[in-house]
Amino acid sequence: MDISIDPNTTGLPGIEQLRTIVGAGMTIGLILSVLALIVSAVVWGFGSNSANPHLAGRGKVGVVVACGAAIICGASVTLINFFWDVGQAV
Repeated sequence: MDISIDPNTTGLPGIEQLRTIVGAGMTIGLILSVLALIVSAVVWGFGSNSANPHLAGRGKVGVVVACGAAIICGASVTLINFFWDVGQAV
């Protein structure tokens, strides 16, 4: 006996609104990542120009974290689809 269950996109009311909310959340995440990148780059610049290694280090970490957050926000749908396909192959 083979059991096959696929996601049902019409089974619950509000699925389209939920997709809209998730898309808006992704947009907000990307916008905040860009803002964090700009602020971190400014902090890094101030730290470097004022000979403050602690401030420059914090700015560098902020740049890396902002770029990582943008990568995760941008690639979230692809990552979920990849792992969904891996799970279906098990």
